Amino acid sequence: MKESYRVTREKKTIGIMVGIYCRHHHNTKKGELCETCSNLLQYAHNRIDKCKFLPDKPTCRNCPVHCYNKSNKAQIKKVMRYAGPRMMLHYPVLTIIHYIDGYKDKERVSIKQDRY
Repeated sequence: MKESYRVTREKKTIGIMVGIYCRHHHNTKKGELCETCSNLLQYAHNRIDKCKFLPDKPTCRNCPVHCYNKSNKAQIKKVMRYAGPRMMLHYPVLTIIHYIDGYKDKERVSIKQDRY
């Protein structure tokens, strides 16, 4: 199955977030990741690829199923809390699109719940 544009964009977004976090916390150069962050990014990409809601995958915040294991979930939360606010400065268009996706997902999930 061909990867949707939205899934590709979500992978790009998480990659950028991990990159920002790694540069500031592990002193790596732009475009490089330490081994820990590289493993976390690979894990995140694998989780996205295996999402049971594909091709209409919601943003993780709006997903009814949280598929990360406990330690990776804690680490990705740290990454998102740190990098999320900084995304607006460095990647404003990507950030706005991600927020719009999340808003649409929230509406879509609430409409589905109203039907049942």
